Amino acid sequence: MKRKILYLIVVISIISLNSIAQNVVHVVLLGGQSNMAGAGNYYQLDSTLRERIEVASQRVELSVDGLPPRPLSYTYSTFQKRKRGFGAVFGPELLLGVTLAEAYPKQEFLFIKLAQGGTSLYGAWNPEWSRDKALELERGEMKQNLQLFKKHVDIIHEQLLHLKNNGRLYRILGMVWMQGENDAAREVSARSYQTNLNKLIEAYRKEFKIPDMPFVMGQINSNYGRFAQGPQMVREAMVNVAQSDVHVGIITTVPKSPWLDYPKHTDNVHYNTEGQRRLGIAFAKILIDLSCKMED
Repeated sequence: MKRKILYLIVVISIISLNSIAQNVVHVVLLGGQSNMAGAGNYYQLDSTLRERIEVASQRVELSVDGLPPRPLSYTYSTFQKRKRGFGAVFGPELLLGVTLAEAYPKQEFLFIKLAQGGTSLYGAWNPEWSRDKALELERGEMKQNLQLFKKHVDIIHEQLLHLKNNGRLYRILGMVWMQGENDAAREVSARSYQTNLNKLIEAYRKEFKIPDMPFVMGQINSNYGRFAQGPQMVREAMVNVAQSDVHVGIITTVPKSPWLDYPKHTDNVHYNTEGQRRLGIAFAKILIDLSCKMED
């Protein structure tokens, strides 16, 4: 009799744990500059993919720039409407969400994204932000006053508190990072990118008390600015960081045009619809792999 009771307790415990796991909101942090903000055209995606996005949006919510979460979809950009003729834009989050939702059909997800075009890790994104560094690298008064790491952290805490106040458990899966083009444009920021990237990763992990939090980055390949060696320096810095930490992953990219791996717009800087589609899938696959390592 005692053995039967013990067996029932074990079974009930397993069922309860599975139920709790399925009710946990899995949080993904996203940060970067314009290629994280995204210049993919939502209405260039075929109808089948848009249907998959709609299905995924029932379990994936997206908070952008501190706004309340909403079901996964495009965001509207008046800037892109003026520049490219379409306003319904997306970044890597769209296919990241679809891929995660389809890989884990019983899980819910919350993406917390902050992106600002034309900003550097040396300046605006620096967890050790200083006005001197911001003035040195960022262009214009608005960007020179941005403290994006602090802003992102504040937004994340606000969203996590909202989950907690609504009785929801959560787990931070990791962070996705698409940034570095502006650091590659100047010698001082290109040469210090590896150090600054390590500091950024450590700062997020320390802030949210996850020492091995997965971090996935996309390798830059834009060539603009006055420092010709900058792009290759930043590319190598990213590889070095990924190779030195088993919980860091990288999407490697070709260094120059034609962009056959992740296609771009004609400006040779920003990923187009297909490029962002592929990036999102690649980010998801690496994040899934790193999350499994974290659980081992």
